[in-house]
Amino acid sequence: MEPITLFDKSFLQSLSIDESVWFDHFFHAMISPLFYVETLADLDKVARLGKTSEDEVKIIASKFPESHGDPAAFHLDLCISSLRRYNVPVKRGIPTFSGRPVIDDGTVGMVMEISPEAEAFNRWVNKEFSQVEHQHAKSWRSQLANVDLAETAKQLQLLGINSKSCKTFSDAKIIAENIVHGRDKVFERMKLACLMLRVPPELYSDILRGWSEIGSPAISSYAPYAAYVFTVEVFFQIALAANLISTERPSNLIDIAYLSYLPFCDIFVSDDHLHTKCAPLFMRNDQQFIRGLDLKRGLKAIDEHFNKLSDEEKEKGILSFAKSPPKEGEFFISKIWDKHCPGWRTRKEFNNPEDILTSEQVKKMIAIHDAPPASKGQIDFDSQNFDRLSIVRKVHKKKGKWFQVPKNLKNK
Repeated sequence: MEPITLFDKSFLQSLSIDESVWFDHFFHAMISPLFYVETLADLDKVARLGKTSEDEVKIIASKFPESHGDPAAFHLDLCISSLRRYNVPVKRGIPTFSGRPVIDDGTVGMVMEISPEAEAFNRWVNKEFSQVEHQHAKSWRSQLANVDLAETAKQLQLLGINSKSCKTFSDAKIIAENIVHGRDKVFERMKLACLMLRVPPELYSDILRGWSEIGSPAISSYAPYAAYVFTVEVFFQIALAANLISTERPSNLIDIAYLSYLPFCDIFVSDDHLHTKCAPLFMRNDQQFIRGLDLKRGLKAIDEHFNKLSDEEKEKGILSFAKSPPKEGEFFISKIWDKHCPGWRTRKEFNNPEDILTSEQVKKMIAIHDAPPASKGQIDFDSQNFDRLSIVRKVHKKKGKWFQVPKNLKNK
């Protein structure tokens, strides 16, 4: 499987259409809701350089990862689920609330339809914008901004936090972790967590009741994902108070929220200064932060490499001639795969795409997609570990100069 890759809007904007094809092909893009917030925010901007804001969004939408891209659930919604004792694994894998369980020939599986977000980008290419999408983005922006800074500062003081002792981002991270993992003043810590995670007040009593019924354990053991995002939020507030992060740049609120999605990815790609300084502090040893410009150069080199093929070969589609990055030469993308896709250089590659699209395996997947929904009593599997998974995609046959599927493939 391709490396799961988190990215921000500016990175996708920096790519050419052809480079975006290779990003989509060799990376499994995790599309954060923050990416949609940033993209739709462009519709509110005045025209510049002779282009309308709709033109700007259309350009971004045309580079949207459609073959290997999946939207993640909004992190604040995941935090509420975590605090309400739903399982939100803090590990590699794109978290989503979508999917419908089905049953086929006695086997229960999961069907992931084309996401509303992906459908939106297909419309945006044609400058078709829905008021519903504006409302979603506005709601997400509102939730991000809905934090009482004065009350937050008061609660931090009650926990004995003094930002004057914070000189570096590393200091801010240590202080934040001490707050989240501390075992004294547990009620004050949980109250601060609910405040900073923007939990609706009407849910406070249910969350506190469920937490107290099992002995008021540390937040990190009770709700691991909520604890992680709580750490990011406290880190941000401490860094602001210590003047390590500017209070005059409103976009910092969205930029720091990208860190909430780090547990789920292999790679984070960005050229943002705040991301460059802070993201590595929250990443595991098996993860990688890559500068957007470096990855863009790597994708350009891949584009130039495969562009040397004959037109006849190119018309077979990139699934045919680019099953993996080049195995010969010093390619940046190949080195990334070496780190995150062990064994890719020696594994057996699949056959001609046209053969695969008519295989018995695909027939089974179609049967799963068309199968009746499973009732609650028939669902006996962990939602993170199912036997069969059907993912529906809508992919352009040709994007930029590249055929993503064979030129002569019928449009079924």
